[in-house]
Formats: sequence, structure tokens, C-alpha cells
Amino acid sequence: MLSFDNSFARLDVNFYTHNATTPLHNPSWIIKNNALASELEISLNNDPENKLLRALSGGQPLPGSQPLAMVYAGHQFGQYVSQLGDGRGVLLGELKTSAGQWDLHLKGAGLTPYSRGGDGRAVLRSSLREYIASEALAALDVPGTRALCVTSGTDTVWRETLEPAAMLVRVAKSHVRFGSFEFFHYSGQLERVKELADYCIEKYYPEITNEQRSQRYISFFKSVIKRTAILIAKWQAVGFAHGVMNTDNMSIVGDTFDFGPYGFMDRYNEAYVCNHSDHQGRYAFNAQPGIGLWNLNALGHALSSLIETADLQEALAEYEPQLITHYSALMLSKLGLVEQQPDDALLINSLLSLMQANGADYTLTFRGLANIESSVLVQQFSDKAGLQAWLTNYRARLKNNDIRKEQRQKHMNEVNPLYIARNHLAQEAIEGAENGDYTELHNLMQLLAAPYMEQPNQEKYAAAAPAWSHALKVSCSS
Repeated sequence: MLSFDNSFARLDVNFYTHNATTPLHNPSWIIKNNALASELEISLNNDPENKLLRALSGGQPLPGSQPLAMVYAGHQFGQYVSQLGDGRGVLLGELKTSAGQWDLHLKGAGLTPYSRGGDGRAVLRSSLREYIASEALAALDVPGTRALCVTSGTDTVWRETLEPAAMLVRVAKSHVRFGSFEFFHYSGQLERVKELADYCIEKYYPEITNEQRSQRYISFFKSVIKRTAILIAKWQAVGFAHGVMNTDNMSIVGDTFDFGPYGFMDRYNEAYVCNHSDHQGRYAFNAQPGIGLWNLNALGHALSSLIETADLQEALAEYEPQLITHYSALMLSKLGLVEQQPDDALLINSLLSLMQANGADYTLTFRGLANIESSVLVQQFSDKAGLQAWLTNYRARLKNNDIRKEQRQKHMNEVNPLYIARNHLAQEAIEGAENGDYTELHNLMQLLAAPYMEQPNQEKYAAAAPAWSHALKVSCSS
């Protein structure tokens, strides 16, 4: 049985509200992440009396759990909203393991003081989308929250139609957001800004706890900047669009956080907008690096009672070069290039431009480059002459690459996935689950857990998106 601590509950009461969960009726498991459960040193299968099932469906709290709803604010699409908070979820507590400590958060757990007119529930559709994305990114080595399980019952909720209610257990290193600091800064509770910063340093950045107090806060901010730069570089390299990069969706530990209308790129489009509600393209794929800086600037402002303005500006100036350095290294790796040379940026950018002009599939193009003669690669480009011209430059570059062909191909197949959480595949899995058939869901998750390893008779999961899927729209609805 799970046993919790909850250090966040020992902070000042202004940080949260103790909040009981609202259980699902007649709960059942939809999907269990047994691999993650093993990492957490628990078993979801050893539950003969369904105590764990009921607890993770909003029932009787587990020993040590002190369910609470966290308060925070945030800039949503650039506009400051003074109070948000956990409107449909609660932090159950912190699970201690031999490998560390993890937050367990129950999403869809019912009304809280921050529900703002909502019903406090999550639907099966959005819960499964988060489950799929978080586990797909984890297998791609992109920092993010994880999903332990999804449960559902006989409850329904109204969105645009009646949908089955569900709960997801989110596993995270932290649930503190940029917007957590903004709430206390803009409400004039500067002592709470300091308390939260001290808490985050002690919990998540212990390497700087011994620094002089005058230096600790700027070191903390620089650490968040670095982790955020690495995160967004990895998003760009794998072709992932978050969709809602509001400051309340930005993790203080640099994890992908709060999955809503995300998208894994099919055809390459640098201006790809995955959120049907983002009419201005604020969170387009190519805008993500700049929005990362915008959000860090907002966090810096929220920390201005602890850090001098000049120091904040100096720290923020480190973001862009860090992001470019990490992104360049990732893209060179995807091309199988060992050491960067002067014209490599041009080689990368010219390939992306060619992909943009041809609507080439992002994942299949890079996967196909391991074998330059691959038919999968050639099929992505209608401009065959343009592709061959680029390949001529690539072959020339490979002659100055200090690695044997076989090693290069092996490496490229280890960093360029074959299977990603394409929107149409997720949609098919979700529709099946909504109808009580979990076959597609389990097939998809098995492949996404090992995205680089080709599996026999699974060609449809490695194929380009069909034309009908281009009409799929995803919004913030949950």
C-alpha cells in the first residue's frame, strides 16, 4: 500500500487549501503503467480488495496523504490572471522511494475552491491524451511528468456532449509552477515568494543550498533557465508542440507540464499550431523558444523582490545561447554527425526548409536518413531534385565525419524514433477506449514505450498520417 509524506502541506496555509476528493462511482482501471509503478516500488496489480483502485479514483485517502489543492496565478495567452489554482485536481502527497521522492497528483478529483464554475472533473478523452503524451515523451528522453494510471466509472460529465468522467494519477518531481510565484508577487505577499523559493531550492535544487543567501536566489533562477532551455530544445528536436505555454503550465523544475492540446509533428510545418483555440498562433511550434524566454522573464519579475534587476537581466541573457547549444547538438546527433563544423547549421536549416516546402513527414525524414537510399526518405519529397541536391551536400559532410557508416546508422536509429504519438493514432486509441475496447490503446503504448525499435507487423503505426487526420482539431477542453 502507498504511504505518503506531504512537505507542501507544511508550508504556509496561503499556498493551498485542504480538499477532499470526490470519488468516481463503480471505478475500474482503464490503463495501468506497471513499468512506472515498479520504478515507484509499488504494485497496481496486488490489490485484492480494490483499496488502491478506490483510493486512486478519489476514494478513501491513503495513509499519510493530505489531499490539497494548490493556488497559483499565471499569464494565459499573455494576459495575467490573478488567481487560478487546482480546479479539478489535488496533490495527494509525496511518495518516497529509494530513487527519490515523487509527487502524486489526482486529476479529475472533483470540485476545489479554484474550480471557477467548472465541475472539477476530467473526461476520459483528455485523461488518456495526457497518459499517451507523458509516456511517449518519457521514452524519447524529454523531461516531463509521468502517468501512473487512468481510472473511470459510471459518472458522466457534460462538455459538448455527455462524456465518461475519469481520473489520472500524475507523477511529477514538482507541481510548483512559474505562476505559483506570480500569485504571491502580484498579491504583495513577498514573504511567501521567499518561502516558496527557499522550499524549491531545498527540495529541487539542493546543490545550491550551501551558497550564501545573497547568491542562492540568482543561482536558483539560472538553474530554472537552464532546465527550461534544455526542455524546449528537446521539444524542437523531437517535433513536439505543447500548445498552451501559459506561465501556469511551466514547471519550476523544467518538465513538460499540463498536457492539453499538444501535437507531435506529422508533416513539417515550422508554424504548426496544435491548439484549435490558439487563433493568433501565439504558441506555434516555431514560437516555443521565444515564449520560453517570455515566460522566464515573467518568472524573473515575480522573483524581483529577491534578485536585483541587473542580475535578472544577466541571467535571462543566458537562455538563448543555452537553447541554441543544446538544440544544435541534438540536431547534429539526429543527422549522425559527431563534431560540429562551420556549415552544419546551414545544412540543418536547408533540410528543414526543404521539408517545409515539400510537407515532408518530420519523423520519417530523419528516420530515413540513416539509410540515404531509403524509399521511406525519398517518398517524403515531391521535389526529388531538391532532395538530391541536399543529399549531395550531406554525403560530402559525411566524408568529414569521424564515425564508420555502420556506427552512424546504428546511432541514428537510436535517436530518431520510428513510432511517435501521432494525433490520429491517439484518436483511434481513445475512441476505442470510450467504447470499451482497449486494444488500440495497449498496442500504441507498447510501441511508444520503445519508439526506436522496429516491431514486426506494425507498419500502420510507423506510417505517415493519413489525409483524413489533418482535419482533427484539439482544444483546451478537458
